[in-house]
Amino acid sequence: MTQRTLLQFFHWYTPNGGRLWKEVAEKAEALASMGITDVWLPPAYKGAAGSSSVGYDTYDLFDLGEFNQKGSVATKYGDRTSFENACNALQINGVRAIHDVVFNHKMGADEKERVKVRRVNADDRTQIEDDTFEALAHTRFTFPGRQDKHSKFVWDKQCFSGVDVVEQPDETGVFKLVNEYGEGQWNEQVDDELGNFDYLMGADVEFRNNAVYEELKYWGRWLNEQVAVGGFRLDAAKHIPAWFFRDWVGHMRDSISPDLFVVAEYWHPDMAALGSYLDLVDKQLMLFDVALHHSFHDASKQGANFDISRIFDGSLVASMPDHAVTLVDNHDTQPLQSLEATVDPWFKPLAYALILLREQGVPCVFYPDLFGGSYRDTGDDGNEHDIDMPVIECLSKLVEARNQFAHGPQTDYLDHPSCIAFVRHGTVDLPGCVTVMSNGNAGEKSVDLGAEAAGVSFRDYLGHRDDEVVVGDDGKASFPVHGGGISVWVRADAM
Repeated sequence: MTQRTLLQFFHWYTPNGGRLWKEVAEKAEALASMGITDVWLPPAYKGAAGSSSVGYDTYDLFDLGEFNQKGSVATKYGDRTSFENACNALQINGVRAIHDVVFNHKMGADEKERVKVRRVNADDRTQIEDDTFEALAHTRFTFPGRQDKHSKFVWDKQCFSGVDVVEQPDETGVFKLVNEYGEGQWNEQVDDELGNFDYLMGADVEFRNNAVYEELKYWGRWLNEQVAVGGFRLDAAKHIPAWFFRDWVGHMRDSISPDLFVVAEYWHPDMAALGSYLDLVDKQLMLFDVALHHSFHDASKQGANFDISRIFDGSLVASMPDHAVTLVDNHDTQPLQSLEATVDPWFKPLAYALILLREQGVPCVFYPDLFGGSYRDTGDDGNEHDIDMPVIECLSKLVEARNQFAHGPQTDYLDHPSCIAFVRHGTVDLPGCVTVMSNGNAGEKSVDLGAEAAGVSFRDYLGHRDDEVVVGDDGKASFPVHGGGISVWVRADAM
């Protein structure tokens, strides 16, 4: 059975112009051949910024680049036909499409409504003023460009729990909408950052409104009728009540397939918090391994001063491997973005080997690391920066190696602060590999492969070394690695 390998097929600065869906279709066959099994697509629906929207400013979930709304028909990534073609190309090549679900908020309302609100302390959301006042808020979504096609649902002030802008009086901040839901309080079962992390941005969706709850379930079923759905990536899970995603994911599994792949963005490094969240959602989904990503970032900055033997300490993949999606970088951690904690290019081959070639976790590859990316944007310092994200030259080979050689039980040699190794012993039918890496000087690892491997020759699949290693009569061999580098040793007859 092919191991699952996820590719995030976009980044925050993916160029405008509607090319991405076409690129997905063009590359689908090559991705499948490489060993990619799942492709995480960016939000496919119309955002408030129209054709320049990355997709996280959700305006209309039912506009997949089909209607003239927010200044364009197509989204940043292309029109509906191109989106359908991309999903079809993936399906034809046996690759599952993973769709990005942004339910937490809506932006770009079509009309204002007179609402009642209460001011909230932005630094402690549990502090909500007793006094209520009237104002205008952007809370009515009628989607005039769509004219009720696909759904007749109108979003209004009863569908939202909070806003960050009001008029008459004109104020910005955090405001709790007063309506018939929640008795003036935020949703529970959200992260406790800032006291209560229900509110994030825009018009915050009120999941306690049953009409909203049913509309979002309907949308999931509707999407599956339009394009192939292999799973979902759930955005902003810290801000959405866990009970909603527990029910929504369960409904999607019942309606679409029990085998849906679902990963939630619960961006938290603390294992206790992640464990509690998984309990609340009945362990129906996976989470991104934030702690491991930060270890990769730290290791890339500290070089040989980082104890690489402890790289998995405190990680999700070490404590709950069945629920861990491991990653090196993503669209939020890349340079100039909100969670910037970029892993330096020299360390990325090591980091990718640690997520691609081991037994535990589902690895996620980031588009710029496979195909490159460059862009210009303003940083927190107020200056313009030119960013180049180079192709990680051996990454495609590492993805191939996962498919071809990362098989069988695993033995770890995480016993040195700057040189570590692990072995995949293979199976009766499938070969294994020996992965050795160093974040310091050149080194080597003595590995026991068993008497049955005596006399077998090994070569570096990545081509970083030209040596040939021959296993001794005792089943042991020493596998070398360059300083600050990685080698993946496989049987010469398997290459």
